[in-house]
Amino acid sequence: MVQYQRLIIHHGRKEEKFRVSAEESGGGGCYSKRAKQKFRCLLFLSILSCCFVMSPYYLFGFSTLSLLDSFRREIEGLSSYEPFITPLCSEISNGTICCDRTGLRSDICEMKGDIRTNSASSSIFLFTSSTKNNTKPEKIKPYTRKWETSVMDTVQELNLITKDSNSSSDRVCDVYHDVPAVFFSTGGYTGNVYHEFNDGIIPLFITSQHYNKKVVFVIVEYHDWWEMKYGDIVSQLSDYPLVDFSGDARTHCFKEATVGLRIHDELTVNSSLVIGNQTIVDFRNVLDRGYSHRIQSLIQEETEANVTALDFKKKPKLVILSRNGSSRAILNENLLVELAEETGFNVEVLRPQKTTEMAKIYRSLNTSDVMIGVHGAAMTHFLFLKPKTVFIQIIPLGTDWAAETYYGEPAKKLGLKYIGYKIAPKESSLYEEYGKDDPIIRDPDSLNDKGWEYTKKIYLQGQNVKLDLRRFRETLTRSYDFSIRRRFREDYLLHRED
Repeated sequence: MVQYQRLIIHHGRKEEKFRVSAEESGGGGCYSKRAKQKFRCLLFLSILSCCFVMSPYYLFGFSTLSLLDSFRREIEGLSSYEPFITPLCSEISNGTICCDRTGLRSDICEMKGDIRTNSASSSIFLFTSSTKNNTKPEKIKPYTRKWETSVMDTVQELNLITKDSNSSSDRVCDVYHDVPAVFFSTGGYTGNVYHEFNDGIIPLFITSQHYNKKVVFVIVEYHDWWEMKYGDIVSQLSDYPLVDFSGDARTHCFKEATVGLRIHDELTVNSSLVIGNQTIVDFRNVLDRGYSHRIQSLIQEETEANVTALDFKKKPKLVILSRNGSSRAILNENLLVELAEETGFNVEVLRPQKTTEMAKIYRSLNTSDVMIGVHGAAMTHFLFLKPKTVFIQIIPLGTDWAAETYYGEPAKKLGLKYIGYKIAPKESSLYEEYGKDDPIIRDPDSLNDKGWEYTKKIYLQGQNVKLDLRRFRETLTRSYDFSIRRRFREDYLLHRED
C-alpha cells in the first residue's frame, strides 16, 4: 500500500492556506474593483484569441490537418527544457566529504579521494594524508523518505569517516574499481511497486544517468529478488555487477562515491535538476531498452509454442489492470469488459501477481492504447505506457488528492492522455454500507482529516467499486476516439515520410 499520509497532511495545509488567503483578499473593495477590471480585460483577450484560433475551422472545416494540429498541441510541452540548476556538493576537492541535507526527501553525500568500504562497521572510509583535514564524520541513511521518521528508523545508517592514511592500518584493498560508486538502500517500503519506482528506481536514474553506465551500484540492505526483478533496468544504468554492501565483507575501493539518491517529485524527473536535461520520457526510454531483449524472447517462445496473440492492428487495445485482493476491486469487471468490446476495443484483463515477470507486464502495456485501473500502487505501471496513449484512473471516494498527486499529474508529465474518473457515491460499496447521509459518503475530507489510519481503513481497505456503466460509457468513447485519432496521425506521418 502506498504510504502517503504525511505528505497529504503537508500539502493539505498548503492548499488550505491558499484557499483562506484567497477568500480574505477577495473581500477588500479596492482590490475587488481592480480584480474585476483585470478579469474583464483577460476575458476580452481570451475571446479575441479564440476567434483567431478558431477562424480556420470556421473557414475550412474541421479537417484532417486540424485533428493533427490539435493532437500536436496536446503533447508539445514534452520537448520543453529548463536551465540546469547545479546541486550542492557537485564539485568537491580531493580528500573531502560534502553532504547536502537541504532536501525534504533525501540527504546526499559526495566523497572524493581514497574511498574504502568497511561493511562490518557500516562505514565508508576516506583516507587522506592532509594534516589540515578537519572533515567531521557524517552519518547518512541512503533512502529517499527522509521526512518519514517511522520508515527511516528501519533503514541502515552508514558512517562516513575520514582517516589519516599515514597512521592507519585499515588500508587493505580487496577489490579496486576505476569508476565511481553510488550507495543506496533497498530497504524501507521496498516490496511495494510504487515505492520501488518512486523511492528507488527513478531516483537511481536521476543520480546515475550522467555516468553513462560507468558506475558501480553498492546496495545497502540488498535483496536477491530485487536484483532479479529490476535487473533489466539496472543493466541499462550500470555495466558492472551489483555490490551487496553487508553481504560482501571484502573492502571495495573507489575514487569517487555518491551516498544516497536524488529524488524530485512523485514518479517524475525534473529536467532542470538533471545533467543533460533528462526527463521522465528519457527514463521510460531506459525501460524500453531494458525490456526489449526479454520481450523478443517472449515473442519467440510464443511462436515456438504456436500461441496466437490477439490481432490489435485493426482495433485499439485496452488493458484493464485488475486488482488482486479484497479492496478497490471493480465488482462488475465482466460487464466493463463487454462494454469496452462493444465500444470497439480489443480487451485484455491483466492480473499481475508479485511473482509476475516485469517484462511481461511491460510488453502488455507497451502495446496498449488505453489502460484502466482503480487507484492503488499498481497504477505505477502507467510508466509502461507509451506517451500519447490513454490512462484512465478510477478514483474511489476519499482518494482524490492522492490519485491526482501520485499518478494523475506524473502521467501528464510522461505525455499520457490522463483521465481521472471520480466515482459517484452510489458507485462505491461504502454507499450501501453507511448510507448517503453519513460523513464517510457526504464529506470524505472530514474523515481524511482525522488521520492516515482512518483513510487506510475506510477508503483504501474497505471500499470496492461498482461502475455505473452508462456513466462510464462516455469515458470509454472519448478514449476510443482519441486512440483512433492518434493512430490516424501516426499512419499519416508514416506515409508522409514514405
